[in-house]
Amino acid sequence: MSPSIPAQQHDPADDTEPWDAKPDGWSRTPPRDLDAEQSVLGSLLLSGSPGSASSRYFAEVLETGLVAEEYYRPAHQTIHRAICDLHQAGEAVDPVTVADKLTERGEITRAGGRAYLHACVQAAPTVANGPYYAEIVRAKAYRRAVIDAAQRVLEYAYSEEGDENEVRDLVERQLTEIISGISGLHEAPPTVGDLYLDFVSDLEDIQNGQQIGLPYGFEDLDTLTSGMRPGNVSVVAAQSGVGKSTFALNAAVAAAKTGARVMFSSLEMSSTELMQKIAAAEGKIALHHLTHQGGLTAEGWETVRRLGPELFQTLPLRVYRPDGASLGDIASAARACARDGGLELLVVDYLQLVEVEQSRSITREQAVASVSRGLKNLSVELGCHVIALSQLNDDGLMRESRAIKNDASVVIKVERPDADEPESARAGEVDLVVEKNRFGPTACVTVAAQLHYSRFVDMTQT
Repeated sequence: MSPSIPAQQHDPADDTEPWDAKPDGWSRTPPRDLDAEQSVLGSLLLSGSPGSASSRYFAEVLETGLVAEEYYRPAHQTIHRAICDLHQAGEAVDPVTVADKLTERGEITRAGGRAYLHACVQAAPTVANGPYYAEIVRAKAYRRAVIDAAQRVLEYAYSEEGDENEVRDLVERQLTEIISGISGLHEAPPTVGDLYLDFVSDLEDIQNGQQIGLPYGFEDLDTLTSGMRPGNVSVVAAQSGVGKSTFALNAAVAAAKTGARVMFSSLEMSSTELMQKIAAAEGKIALHHLTHQGGLTAEGWETVRRLGPELFQTLPLRVYRPDGASLGDIASAARACARDGGLELLVVDYLQLVEVEQSRSITREQAVASVSRGLKNLSVELGCHVIALSQLNDDGLMRESRAIKNDASVVIKVERPDADEPESARAGEVDLVVEKNRFGPTACVTVAAQLHYSRFVDMTQT
């Protein structure tokens, strides 16, 4: 017979749920399935002994990704955390051990008492279906998250705070969170013990010479920086006409060739100009043959046709030419890419052309700093790497350099020794001067400039 809950025991049904305190005009009951929640907990309590015949069902429930915050009832969240803590400690999980853990924490009453744990066990029709019950709980939590996000958007819109760009930014961030998963669910940060195995795995990759991030496409530069890592920004700076856009486009194509999804946002060049540069670099077609009437030979046409199925139709590279030049436009397009298959690399050409809302009290340096910080935040939000191009003054100094360098993990200055001296002994060479490298030493990497093909290549390829 199922044990009954004594009168003095705390009944979780008496909890005042956060969702039950509904905002004005909100009268519907939020999505929930308390029977499924009890059944999940019951399945875990019945299958949590290591080595038991049913222990695989315990693992299958956790593999659904279910976390404590996805339960509707706070008591269930408390029980789930205790179960997971016991499991991570390598201890058996059953009604007795979980009750002891809750008692030790002073949470047994909040969880409904020992009898409620047995009630959860009795509620589970079969342990084998635990993963299915967990999926039901997650689905209800997802719907509540959607409602919560929509409510935040509505409240912000009704408040009339901010301008239309801020409203759009909020809506897009909420939509991105909703589409990618449940927003706002947080667990305690991992301990260094939790991170250790991943650390060792990454360390082995590094010591074995394996690439950590996306390739720039230049062997020495990739070795020096370990590639382009998600959540980080590389600033590529150069004077006008030196080739920073060429470098960035070469890097974008190199990353896309690995299967990484890339967006190249150009505020200078049109989509046609970018396509011409990619075709010239990849097909070894002189750029001026693509840009002048009658310049393309029959062989050149054949190369262009071949690049269609072999490159352009398979390359996961998007070209974005915004109607305006605002950070909000770029962020909006990047989030759309993230929703539509993902985004690993974003290229912005170039920083000083990106516009932000600028009042009379803000300086130009503060405006550019706002753009730089916004791109850094976007890289973290979307888990992508950002290449941000920056213009250098005639004296070789980066405009508004302090804020830009602070947000960057890697700063690369592109210099051409023959830019001012056509007869230089180093004609055709380009120095990629790594002035800041959060992942290793600074150094100068020399590559070859084949600007007639709109590309830079390693010196070994010349």
